Amino acid sequence: MADIDPPLASLRTAVAELFAATERAGATWTKPRAPGKWSPSQVVEHVARIMEESANVASGRPSKFPTIPFFLRPIARIVVFKRTLRRNDFPKMKAADAFIPVTGSATPADGRDRLQGALSLFDQACRAQSAAGRKVASTIFGAVSVAEFAKFQELHVRHHTQQMPDAA
Repeated sequence: MADIDPPLASLRTAVAELFAATERAGATWTKPRAPGKWSPSQVVEHVARIMEESANVASGRPSKFPTIPFFLRPIARIVVFKRTLRRNDFPKMKAADAFIPVTGSATPADGRDRLQGALSLFDQACRAQSAAGRKVASTIFGAVSVAEFAKFQELHVRHHTQQMPDAA
């Protein structure tokens, strides 16, 4: 189970950086940064939804992620998942409807609580899979290691942290 600790620690660090960015959002918390873009509140809600549903995937429970045909999963695993991990950079993609938030939390503190709860669920699910010696059975990518699944989440969080106002 020790091999899951570093990627989960990196994910916690990425979430802490997102929290710090949300605190800098201030008065822009519920205001989109540009037409057609999300507000910081919506970004945090999106990340929380993805993390909650990823916890479901890691636990083998139904999720809101699309299910692609099993014979396409190896292609998606190579073209999207492995490529993202290799480049250490999350690609620009369109979110599925279930992950597009109309609104988010009212305050940065509420957003922090929301995301912390999602992170806790994800952490627990990954630790349970790792302890059982199982891979994550993704409906998009097929079977992937728990450590790589956590790293993918970290890259997703970092991708959205860059969308916050004043992100460096």
